Amino acid sequence: MLQKASKFLFALLCITFLSVNAQATDRATPDEAKQLCEKAAAFLKENGIEASKAAFHAPGAPWHDRDLYVFVFNPEGITLIHGAKDALVGRDLTKLRDVDGKLFLKEIVSVQDKGWVDYKWQNPVTNKVEAKTSYVINTGDYVVGVGAYK
Repeated sequence: MLQKASKFLFALLCITFLSVNAQATDRATPDEAKQLCEKAAAFLKENGIEASKAAFHAPGAPWHDRDLYVFVFNPEGITLIHGAKDALVGRDLTKLRDVDGKLFLKEIVSVQDKGWVDYKWQNPVTNKVEAKTSYVINTGDYVVGVGAYK
């Protein structure tokens, strides 16, 4: 009887490990977020804001990958592009706080060149508020970002 219970527990642990591992691979990494952000900033510089709006809002590759999407703000914090929530476009989010009270958008638009900003935001895949780290590039005219959920 003990041997059957041990085999059952071992099988249960294996299934749990495989399930957790499969979920982890569904998430993008911070390095992938950084790479997509660099590509998006280059696309924006080369093609302009109107072409970028059309490209970054369109579902599918290359601007949407699992939980990754591109967002673009002007230096004042007005949302110009948001790959996951179209309803945010045109809105000033500088007074928006995450669940911990952090004014994260002020920090995002304050990035001088390139950098990481940590905050909590709703994951479009899970619909849960999760810790997120976003890589941000300030192009002068625009602030481009892509974040990975932790």
